[in-house]
Amino acid sequence: VNVKVISERQDVSTHYLEQILNRLRRSGLIRSVKGPGGGYLLTSKPEEISISEILRELEGPVAITSCLNPAEGCVRVDSCVTHLLWKALGRQIEEFLNTITLADLLSGRSYDDFTLIAGRGKGAVA
Repeated sequence: VNVKVISERQDVSTHYLEQILNRLRRSGLIRSVKGPGGGYLLTSKPEEISISEILRELEGPVAITSCLNPAEGCVRVDSCVTHLLWKALGRQIEEFLNTITLADLLSGRSYDDFTLIAGRGKGAVA
């Protein structure tokens, strides 16, 4: 898909979009095609790419608090009464995002459909 087409469709600047696409290209999720009619192509089927995988490549690991970010760590892990709560919630979010594929997101499904998909496993059709 051409960068200009994506930029217009998603209402984001081409400069910002290029940054996102370059990260996805370096991660191997997409590849670039040069020349007239060029653009970007997925390297796998949309049904095989989880939203979790995309977010990890763009944003890093899912961490709902800074203390759960592996790069920062937590100095109070042994005395924090909520650490395990945030860690468990983070795992639930990660598991949910692992069940939703790019194909699911592009299908225009409703929130309720995603909840059903998450209950059935990755790529399940509601």
